[in-house]
Amino acid sequence: MIGWVYRAARACPLLDQVLIATDSEEVLEFANAHNLPAVFTPEDCPSGTDRVHAVAESIAADIYVNIQGDEPLVRPEHLDALLEPMARPEVQVSTVATRCAPDQIENPNAVKVVIAANGRALYFSRATIPYDRDNAGGIPYRKHLGIYAYRKDALQRFPKLPPSKLEAAEKLEQLRFLENGIDIYVGETLYDTIGVDTEEDLRAVEAILQTSR
Repeated sequence: MIGWVYRAARACPLLDQVLIATDSEEVLEFANAHNLPAVFTPEDCPSGTDRVHAVAESIAADIYVNIQGDEPLVRPEHLDALLEPMARPEVQVSTVATRCAPDQIENPNAVKVVIAANGRALYFSRATIPYDRDNAGGIPYRKHLGIYAYRKDALQRFPKLPPSKLEAAEKLEQLRFLENGIDIYVGETLYDTIGVDTEEDLRAVEAILQTSR
């Protein structure tokens, strides 16, 4: 799975360097065996953002991209959408969303995001947002895809901020940015992904990858 994600990231011409950041000896051995560049990070990183911050302490860049290793369906189009908002100098953090399939709207594992007209994320939630009080229909539900880009200043601030109440309640690390006044902007893509969290997710991803060969 790590190999799939790495190859997809390398296919994006906007990325100058791709590294595998891990606290797992097994993943590090895999990377070394396949000549994939990898760095070892502390075991006590509580989130993916903290792990990217650990990498940023020794590797200089203006923008850092966080692609989770359990996203084997990531593709260059996702990264194009992710980095598009970063062309605006005021954007400190960006992420990606796509249309939420009807069967995912009430699924708490499919995180929803509400976006302002200028692309700024208003809120992320496992709940069904926005709430269609009158059952009018036609709500453009958006599913958040857990891929992020950060400018170095925002990335350096993140671990210094205490975990927020909203972050703790929803178990969504990006809410720490919002609750502390750091805006997140959202690029949109036509392509969904499946984060592999369960055996069912793994089977679904394997079926898609086999048909795409």
